[in-house]
Amino acid sequence: MVLLLLGLVIFLGTHSTRIFAENWRTWQVERLGEQRWKAIFSLASLLGFALLVWGYGQSRSDPVVLWLPPVWTRHLAALLTVPAFVLVAAAYVPGNRIRRMVGHPMVAGTAVWAVAHLLTNGNLADVLLFGAFLCWAVADFAAARRRDRGRSPSPLVEARLSGDVWVLVVGLTAWNAFAWFAHAWLIGVAPFA
Repeated sequence: MVLLLLGLVIFLGTHSTRIFAENWRTWQVERLGEQRWKAIFSLASLLGFALLVWGYGQSRSDPVVLWLPPVWTRHLAALLTVPAFVLVAAAYVPGNRIRRMVGHPMVAGTAVWAVAHLLTNGNLADVLLFGAFLCWAVADFAAARRRDRGRSPSPLVEARLSGDVWVLVVGLTAWNAFAWFAHAWLIGVAPFA
């Protein structure tokens, strides 16, 4: 559990500098240079991610059960992860209306993913992991929207139907690959077993 908590603090801490320390982050980028800042940020993120994965894996061998979610929550979680994958795809596929409407689809997708997993997992490690990601995503989304309001409007990127179609194709393909194959292989849990 200690490794999971340490990993969460490092990973979400590095990803929270724009939420809680925007001026400090700007000063560090100016002081170190953008490339060096990105390298340090990436290394800290990788360290935090490795620790939280390792800690979460260890916690699953001796789980602290808080509640036993009903079976139907697995179906709801599977359904909720579909828009989560579509939102994440919208963050990367250029020229789509979802990104224009949501503003920060990666963070919104993370929040939906966390809610889905909180519904279907009742162990202490699950609540810590997915609850921390949900709290971070809500705080980051709110901070990003405040930053957006404080800026002069950027020129709108043309959103096309083809961009929306590609978001759906990429998101649904990734969801299918992960739900049916990669989740069991990487996480050790088959969502539809």
